[in-house]
Amino acid sequence: MKVIEIVKLLRLSAATGEEGLDREAETGYCGDLLSDVMANSKKGALWLTIQSHQNIVAVAVLRELAAVILVNGRMPDEETKIKAQGEGVPILLSPLPAYELAGKLYEIGIGRA
Repeated sequence: MKVIEIVKLLRLSAATGEEGLDREAETGYCGDLLSDVMANSKKGALWLTIQSHQNIVAVAVLRELAAVILVNGRMPDEETKIKAQGEGVPILLSPLPAYELAGKLYEIGIGRA
């Protein structure tokens, strides 16, 4: 499913990276420990996190993630937005906690085999 479709279905907003919303996402990953995300996330995943600093962009680029979704109403700082825009990484925003958003993603087919 394209990221833009997920944004519409789940009423997410884009803080950055609108040009990357046409990427395909098939799975997701929840995690706030960057080393864990680097070790275990899959290419094309949606990453749900509360981390909002610019290192999330580096991890997203390294792992070729479809998008980063900041949960719990978190907002990226200005440096993060600038870096994400430069790298073309979509940072999406949700007021929901990670657990609830992950459930909604699963309901719409993200992460199902």
